[in-house]
Amino acid sequence: MTSQNASVHPAIEYLAHQSPRPGQIDMIVEANKSLSNGGFHLAAAPTGIGKTAAALAAALEVAKKSAVPKKIFFLTSRQSQHRIVVDTVRRLNQLRKDNGKITLVDMIGQSGMCVQPFAKEKPLVFSILCSQARKSRSCIPWITQAPSLSQRILDGPLHVDELVELTKIHRENNVLTQVCPWKVARESVKHADVFVGDYNHLFDDGVREVSLEAMGVNLSDIIIVVDEAHNLAGRIRLTMEKRLTPTIVRNAAMEIEEHLGALQEHNAAAGPMTNEDEIDLYMWGLEVMKECRRTFSELFQSLHRSLPTGKDEQKVEASDFVNAIHRACDLTDGVLGQKTIIGNEDQITSPVSRKDRLKLIHKLLANVEIEVDTDSDEGAFEPDSHRFAEIIGCVNRFGEGTAMTLIFDTKGKDGKITTHLLDPGLVSKPVFENSAGAILMSGTLYPPEMYANLLGLPSAKTTSRSYISPFSGSRRPVLLAQDVTTKYTERGHAMTMKIRAQIEALVKGTPGNIAVFVPSYKMLNEIFADAHFSGIRKVTESRDWSKQDIDGIVDLLKDEKESGQRILLCGVFGARLSEGVDYNGGILDAVACVGIPNPPPSVLNDSLKEYVAERFGRDLAWQYTSTQPAINSIMQAMGRPIRSIGDRALILLLDKRHSDRVYSKCYPSDLMMSSTSGPETTTSFAKRFFAKVHTTTEE
Repeated sequence: MTSQNASVHPAIEYLAHQSPRPGQIDMIVEANKSLSNGGFHLAAAPTGIGKTAAALAAALEVAKKSAVPKKIFFLTSRQSQHRIVVDTVRRLNQLRKDNGKITLVDMIGQSGMCVQPFAKEKPLVFSILCSQARKSRSCIPWITQAPSLSQRILDGPLHVDELVELTKIHRENNVLTQVCPWKVARESVKHADVFVGDYNHLFDDGVREVSLEAMGVNLSDIIIVVDEAHNLAGRIRLTMEKRLTPTIVRNAAMEIEEHLGALQEHNAAAGPMTNEDEIDLYMWGLEVMKECRRTFSELFQSLHRSLPTGKDEQKVEASDFVNAIHRACDLTDGVLGQKTIIGNEDQITSPVSRKDRLKLIHKLLANVEIEVDTDSDEGAFEPDSHRFAEIIGCVNRFGEGTAMTLIFDTKGKDGKITTHLLDPGLVSKPVFENSAGAILMSGTLYPPEMYANLLGLPSAKTTSRSYISPFSGSRRPVLLAQDVTTKYTERGHAMTMKIRAQIEALVKGTPGNIAVFVPSYKMLNEIFADAHFSGIRKVTESRDWSKQDIDGIVDLLKDEKESGQRILLCGVFGARLSEGVDYNGGILDAVACVGIPNPPPSVLNDSLKEYVAERFGRDLAWQYTSTQPAINSIMQAMGRPIRSIGDRALILLLDKRHSDRVYSKCYPSDLMMSSTSGPETTTSFAKRFFAKVHTTTEE
């Protein structure tokens, strides 16, 4: 490879391309410099620059030359992106030949790799069934050893689906040996250069502690690469969303009672004093949960009564949530004049002080074990005791400050309370600071300084740069329609017809497949439900699509293109078609972006703006919480057709507000827009572009 490339710059020793792309060397050098100092580099790297290869090149250079070898955790938010990383390392190994191969382990969630029938159960149910099967040693693949399979994983990078299939036919000492793919992959990480996995391996506290211990890896020895890093803050917030209803409280009490009964049966069978202390704690916990049914019922009734007129949601003070538990404990312990528990004629009082109550209740609920019925017609039962434990843990951790808000809404039978973490940096900051450094990258990590603030990266050790797109000019023109908008005050049938006319104009001027993205499923239905566009087949995204449906889209587009047919693919910003799907091979000729996906007004968004204003100033609050995330969602959609340096595509923005200063400043400075005043101009512009600019084969 590499002698020729190394003569250009030593940093490309681990570059998976024969020659660097525009901007790639800059990204490698700058990321390398930051990592060498244990720092963090944020790269707003547009599609086509080869950011995956650049990040790996920089990280491997530092990892290999470190006095204490470092391991690279390449984290992505979508499984489809794993394949890109694996393929990049395969290309790198082909180029390196005898210079030493890079080893890699690719993993997804445990259920996604499981070979047992219960793998298809809901996540929490799967977790319980898997845990029970391992604990009882009834899961044969889990207890089976296959040392040679670990070596096979390290001999050459495998996609996770390839590994799963390999475990089904693997032979150990010439004997067919079925092993757990997830277990063998996790155990192989300690010997690999690169681990490819989901964000939660490091940014979910519970998962991180278990994963790193099982892998035999210390966080301080990990170089983190976060792909599609614009999603990380939202993903952390989503992970910390926990919900509570009166039904969950009721069921949690019943589950504790079932668990207590099992403990007592075990005690009777095994002899006295086997688990007396644990039984006493659960007797107390059961009485507390019985009282919680009353105190939380009162809380929910109060929240219903106090809703502002015409509203269906409001804030809940964390103290009100906590006090409902404390009141239940006080009622149980007789502090409020209530009868105490009687057990063998002795009063059982609270086993802990008031300040430790929440931790104990959380522990008791989290450790509940019950029988899980997977044969029920209503589907497998998910323990509500664990759900209650999760929300208590969340409130106990973040509820005292302003970084978390609790919101009550009336959806469902009795309404629900949901926790929302407003500051994802409280989770991400300690992870980054205790790592060996990080690269955070995305085509829409713009402005990178915003994400550094939101994720709590220390300014003294953080560098950032927006790299110039090689497609900002002739190969990816952006056309802005000045005659349409989805602004609420201008919506209506007439505007919908104008939007359809612009899409029809794009269809007339474009030779191949087109993707159209809109802000919501409701708007998707309004625009496309009864619309017909001549000469092209409409395929509309559904909330109900499975992973298999999504995976089949790329093949469908390729097949239609090869047969001379065309697809109009209609999806939603931020949903699965607009992010993460690799529309490779030039299968999309154009993308139309309808409207601007600003978040609708809500108590949560108001709380988020207030918190961001408090942290970073009111001037940045609107940009950080509304306009920038909306424009970044659009830029994600704009990048869908440009997957390699030889691609070309036309982008049509269908909302005149893009020229307003509040939105235009959110775009990279090198992105230029042309204007169209009507459908005829759109068709003419498209025909001229596709007549002059063609896809090329990447060398």
